[in-house]
This record gives sequence, structure tokens and C-alpha cells, in this order.
Amino acid sequence: MVGMGMIFEETYRPFFEHARAKGLFDRRFGEVDVQLTAVASRTGSRADAYRESAGDRTFPFESFVGDSSGADLARSDVDFCCVATPDDRHFESAQAALTAGKHMLVEKPSVLKLQELDALVDLAREKGLLAKAVYHKLFDPDHKRMRTFYHDGVLQHVNSGYCSLLEPKQISGSQFAQWIGGRNPGTYVACHYIKLIDFSFGGKLKTVTATGQRGIVAARDSNTWDSTQLRMVYEYDDGREAAFDIHTSWVTPDNFPGYVEQEVQFRFDNGLWNGHSRKRGVECTVEDQTPLKIKNTLNNHFNAPFLEPWGERSERGYGIEVIEQFVREVAYVEFGGDEAGRDDRLSEMRQLDYNDLSADRQTVATVQALEAILEQAAAGQPDCVVRVNGPDGGLVLYRPGSSEHEVLYAPEV
Repeated sequence: MVGMGMIFEETYRPFFEHARAKGLFDRRFGEVDVQLTAVASRTGSRADAYRESAGDRTFPFESFVGDSSGADLARSDVDFCCVATPDDRHFESAQAALTAGKHMLVEKPSVLKLQELDALVDLAREKGLLAKAVYHKLFDPDHKRMRTFYHDGVLQHVNSGYCSLLEPKQISGSQFAQWIGGRNPGTYVACHYIKLIDFSFGGKLKTVTATGQRGIVAARDSNTWDSTQLRMVYEYDDGREAAFDIHTSWVTPDNFPGYVEQEVQFRFDNGLWNGHSRKRGVECTVEDQTPLKIKNTLNNHFNAPFLEPWGERSERGYGIEVIEQFVREVAYVEFGGDEAGRDDRLSEMRQLDYNDLSADRQTVATVQALEAILEQAAAGQPDCVVRVNGPDGGLVLYRPGSSEHEVLYAPEV
């Protein structure tokens, strides 16, 4: 485990603790023992705290500390690495894992540039490894239902979409304060919906535009953003287009009734899909506890602690399921048959384009475009446009009122 922050606590920790207690079974590969044997972090303080609090719920893992901790861990005797560092540090740790011959799972967005994505995909192919990314909103049951309707032709031809994901101030002001300088909430969470749109509806990305606001998290003339508004335009095989707007922020008041405000709306030729991921029919009020310690609207789908009917305590949700699915894919490659069939099993798992890095191109292209547009805006040049696979290159930034352009990525996206 590379990175021991919030996402480890919410998703990886419950998975590894459950896997330690129950093991992992599948008829394809039998029973597999999955243990958290090593962690890496900058200071080691969170690893020490977790070791002390977890007791026998976790394996007696080794803790690697310092700037090179991710690479040091990758060279140790582990079978796969999970990378959950801040998004602008993903590439370094992911590359170290693959270089050391380890299967690799990285949090969203996988990387920030197509050049980095190319390097990781090539490295995984060279080493015969899986390289996957976590986009847990693809596992949200509401989103899976929408995609099923679209795949089966119940909902026909998407026309437009609006998505929002608004995080509380404690994210930007406390939990992420150490690394938030120069960052933006769009790269951090808009990528959830970028991937949902790209995976659910297909099509070819054509244009990316974006804007945002500053002045709360940091100075208004800095490159640290409070909120962002992103627009993507896709073209489909019949020549028709669809536009998608994604709004994000990390400055919602901490006393907001839900931890995260998030919703989607998609319009189709023959219908409309509205999904509110905060308001799912549950409201709770507890005197002196809501909405700060306990939220009024609870997301019991992502991850929540439960007392099961049979008396067992558990933590379940799609945020955990997505990690388990990756581990099952690794186990199938390594233990799902004889060595002679490994390449076929590896190829089969790479075809799963919901999480394979080779299928992350348009998502990463959008993230790279967003980062470039916001950087230009912070430098005093707002309203830039990035066009995809045009006459000047694969990913090209155009400034208003200027005949000059900047090629962000030359090959075809």
C-alpha cells in the first residue's frame, strides 16, 4: 500500500481487514490468502497509528518511510501494489511498482498526462503485468443500472449531461492541506464522472473547455482552485454530438447535511436520467451529533459500517468492491490455471476496459486538458480551448485571439 491517507482508511483498510479474516475464493483460482504485508508513506505516522489501532485485524506489515518509500516497497517481496497518493504523485509510484515487476492498482485519475499513461501501459506490457485504475463510481449500483438501460437500448443516444461533486471545506483546509497548493478539485473528483461518461456512452472526445474560481483555499491570483466547471464535447459514430458539464468544488460548508453533494443528469433521445447520490431516501437526525459528527443524509452505498443480522460487524460498499475486483483479476492471472495459459489469462483481464490503463486515454486527455486550461487562466490567459485529434495534433491548446497553439500531446488520442 503506497499512501495511508483518507482513501486508505475508507476503502483499502476495510478490504484488507476483511480479506485477512475471510480470505478470497473464486472457482477459477480457488482460495487465496491476501495480506497487507507492506505500506509506504512520507512520515510513517499514519502507518504506526494504524498498526497500533488494528491489532490482529491486520498482518504485521513492514513500513517504508521517506521520499523513496514507494520505490523501496515495490522492490520488496509483494505481489501487487496499490497506489493512493495525491494525484500529482501517482506516476512515480505506479512506475516504480511496474518496474519492480508488480501488478499495480492506482487511484483515480490514473495519471495527469497522456505521456505518463503511455509509459505505464508500455511498461506493463513489457513486464507482463496488470496496470489498472480505480474508478469506483462505475460500481455504484445506480450508475450500473443507468448503463444497463443504455447498453440494452432502453435509453437511446445521449444528448447532454450535467454532473456535480462538491466536497466539504475540511478536505481542502485540513485533510489535503499539505499538498493542495497548485491543485484543483476537477482533477481530483471530476475524473469520476469523466470516466463514467466515457465508459458508459463511448464516443470520441472532441473538445474540452473549463473555468474555475479562486480565493478561498488560497489567494485569488494563485493556481490553487476552489471550484471548477468543465465541459466536454463528444462525437458519436452517427456524427451527432453530446455535451457534458461537470462542476466540482472542495469548499462546501462543513455543516452541510451530507458529506459530499453529488448528482448526475443525462438527457437522451427518448428519456431522462436523474440520479442524486446524496439523497438516496435516507435521512437521519441525532441530537448534538448531526450534521457534523453524523451527516443527515447518509451514503450507505459507497462504504458504511454495518451490524449484520447474524451479529457480525462489517464494512461494505462499492468503494471496497472495486478493490476486491482488482485482486480477483490478479489472482485469476496468477492462479487461474497452469503457467502455459498465463498470457491468455493476462490478455483476458486487460480487455476489461472499465479499469485497464490502456482504456483510460480519453479520461486522462480530459484531465491533461483541464490542467493546462487552468494553468493558462492562472497566468492571465482565460478561456482557452483544447481540441482533440485535430489537424495540429492529438491534444492541442488554443488561446483566444491568438494564431499560436500549444501541442500538449502530438500522437492521436
